[in-house]
Amino acid sequence: MNNTGNQKRTTEVKTPSAGVQDYIDRENIVLWKKPIITTVYFVGEIFSLLLDFFRYLGNHKIGVTLFLISLGSAYYGYYAPGPHQKHIQTVEEKLIWCAYWIGLGVLSSVGLGTGLHTFLLYLGPHIAKVTMAAYECNSLDFPEPPYPNEIICPSDSGNSSIITTAITLWSIVSKVRVEAFCWGAGTAIGELPPYFMARAAKLSGEEPDDEEYKEFKQLVQSKNVDKLSFIDKVKLKMENIVTKVGFFGILIFASIPNPLFDLAGITCGHFLIPFWTFFGATLIGKAIIKMHFQMLFVIIAFSEHHIEDIISKLKLIPTYGVKLQAPLKEFFNNQKKKLHRNEGDVVEEKGNILAIIMQVIVTSMILWFVISIVNSLAQNYHKRLTEKKKKKTG
Repeated sequence: MNNTGNQKRTTEVKTPSAGVQDYIDRENIVLWKKPIITTVYFVGEIFSLLLDFFRYLGNHKIGVTLFLISLGSAYYGYYAPGPHQKHIQTVEEKLIWCAYWIGLGVLSSVGLGTGLHTFLLYLGPHIAKVTMAAYECNSLDFPEPPYPNEIICPSDSGNSSIITTAITLWSIVSKVRVEAFCWGAGTAIGELPPYFMARAAKLSGEEPDDEEYKEFKQLVQSKNVDKLSFIDKVKLKMENIVTKVGFFGILIFASIPNPLFDLAGITCGHFLIPFWTFFGATLIGKAIIKMHFQMLFVIIAFSEHHIEDIISKLKLIPTYGVKLQAPLKEFFNNQKKKLHRNEGDVVEEKGNILAIIMQVIVTSMILWFVISIVNSLAQNYHKRLTEKKKKKTG
């Protein structure tokens, strides 16, 4: 009898609650474990989001009407012939360019569970290309078009000023400042979802099904600070600084590379810090202060003399140094050849091992990001279904 009682008690302990079981089931909805269910749920979530969007439009008829009138006016002005067309084309190119970098910044910051490191994949290489081209061409007056889509040296025939232009660190910074600011602004916009989620939870009194928010609540309510891990102590310290110092506390944490900054958004939302205090400090910190540090680092690292120095010193590495030196030299020589061509000319490229490796890394990261979005949306749909079941049974 005692053995039977013990077995029953053991079974009761091991049985998770309905909420925990739902969470476990949801975490298993990923493409490599349940590909068919994940795909079906992903499609279901897409349709659900579209329905939510159309419902939102239906509930805001006046706003939609005003938007459509504005859109129609803009459409007419865009296609109507006249002297304004050349200005429209210029503005359009600039807006698309800025929107592109803002979008990449948002992707880097939000990531839907896994950040796409768009600085490493796009902005960093763009700044590096501009830096290398500036020193190779002795000019920053790249022909537009094809710049910024492609970089080629300006024609120096009959124009000696292009050849003798002095290239300085700050002139390169000025050349890439707009796209860097837009990317930084995108990362600041990407920090808003945690802020709004925590703010809505505080005002409504309902706790969202978000792991970061639950972790934050546990951290705030923890009494035994000495037993916390080092990372948790850092998080708690950051939370205290943000709530006590306010604008300047947020500015400090936004201005430095900080993987824990999501917690700052949750903290500000939870303690109802005003929107413009949070977003203003985040925007200044990420788009202006931190971006200038990142720009300067890339520009200094990819200055011509630094690259040549690094390549020459690779041979000092035993066994592999000389083998690494050859593909790197070939890669950078290819980049220089691309700069000295006319628009539309094609530079023949051999299969450089470094370029192939970089392409594989970039493709793999983008593929992983897409997979993570599919998994995340599928898990959101599972959450919708469980909430509907709870409402029916409740």
